[in-house]
Amino acid sequence: MGKMRSSLSAAIPMTITLKSPEEIEKMRVAGRLAAEVLDYIGPFVKPGVTTAELDRLCHNHMVKTQACYPAPLHYSVGKHPPYPKSICTSLNHQVCHGIPNDRPIKKGDILNLDITTLKEGWHGDTSRMFIVGQEASILAKRLCVISHECLWRAIEQVRPGKRLGDIGAAIQRHAEKNGFSVVRDYCGHGIGRNFHEEPQVAHFGKRGEGDELLPGMTFTIEPMINAGKAAVSELPDGWTVITKDRSLSAQWEHTVVVTETGVDVLTLSVGMPPKPNF
Repeated sequence: MGKMRSSLSAAIPMTITLKSPEEIEKMRVAGRLAAEVLDYIGPFVKPGVTTAELDRLCHNHMVKTQACYPAPLHYSVGKHPPYPKSICTSLNHQVCHGIPNDRPIKKGDILNLDITTLKEGWHGDTSRMFIVGQEASILAKRLCVISHECLWRAIEQVRPGKRLGDIGAAIQRHAEKNGFSVVRDYCGHGIGRNFHEEPQVAHFGKRGEGDELLPGMTFTIEPMINAGKAAVSELPDGWTVITKDRSLSAQWEHTVVVTETGVDVLTLSVGMPPKPNF
């Protein structure tokens, strides 16, 4: 679950918290649980199901099977009303924070499911794209592929001594090279005991700029890539973000930790799509 690049900053600590090895292991548990929710819900994503039903299934799986809590439920910050559901479901031209509802999804839709678990005081945050009915337009499929590649090209930049700008630059370069645009109003974020912490992780930028990456830093990378222009707007519900030009949007997300020698992805699961073979 991403955050706006400015309005949430007053509600989170302004210093970057480095996590201990013991804390990272607790985050790994929460991250694995979040990823396993996506594994679980995948077979239910098919034409005719509603996003409200997907939300209900995910909620019950988290609470009853995994013994964790869906962090988005009742989450509120700034001007936003409390988020009313347990997962975010962003469909087609919805960029992020889509609220589950009773409208059935259709074959050819593309759907982002964003899961954040809270387990023993620690958060795990991940999202994944689904093609409904396994059929979609060439543009929709390509957008899903390129946005997934953007995520992993960014993850490849993570290691001690690199800068946050290296992450954003890798995403921006790959997206724009393929004719897509990067949403600039929302970003990845530090995560741990708090849902949203410092640093802010922009998905565009210049190499060599921004905070230096240090071992123990934990944050999400969650590029939002549009088929059309980058401009977005927020719906009156106070949460759902859409593309202004109604073009398709896709997003993938992982929670990562900077290690002594590189990066470790904390939101891995058996059923996750493999890392792209660039």
